[in-house]
Amino acid sequence: MKVGLEKLESYKRIAVKALLDSGAIGLFIDTTFAREKGFKMEKLKNPLLVRNVDRTVNAGGAIMHQVECNMFFKGHMERARIDVCNLGKTEVILGMLWLTAHNPEINWEKEEVEMMHCLPICEKRKQEEKRKEVKKVERDENKKTLKKLVPKRFWRWGKVFGKRKSERMPVQKT
Repeated sequence: MKVGLEKLESYKRIAVKALLDSGAIGLFIDTTFAREKGFKMEKLKNPLLVRNVDRTVNAGGAIMHQVECNMFFKGHMERARIDVCNLGKTEVILGMLWLTAHNPEINWEKEEVEMMHCLPICEKRKQEEKRKEVKKVERDENKKTLKKLVPKRFWRWGKVFGKRKSERMPVQKT
């Protein structure tokens, strides 16, 4: 599935292919991918031994770093701490910690993932995003109304005709 990762330092978003893996415990990002995309890697105080599916020790060795970023998926946004390790061709793995926290509905035949059972904090963020969308629509409606009511030659001073500016008295000059 495609998810968006946003670097905290630059707010630059990157689309990545994430693998849902109920056999993995945490969240993982590939070392090479993280370096190539310029994610800031924080060194862990205590390295974590990582094993592959077949119980062999990962060729990349222990997990030495984490990446902290914002993760986006279908209107859902969360702050994530992702362990950095060798994943081969896989960019990101979302394991059981993520799956149990969000309990997504997965339709394997249609290859669809829906966020129907998110945590309350996720719902709050969805509501905030909806409020921002409503405000944007209201601003767009106000611009359209302004253009209907105000002659074209005055459009460049549109802010003066807006609700906020029109309710304020001009500064008195002495």
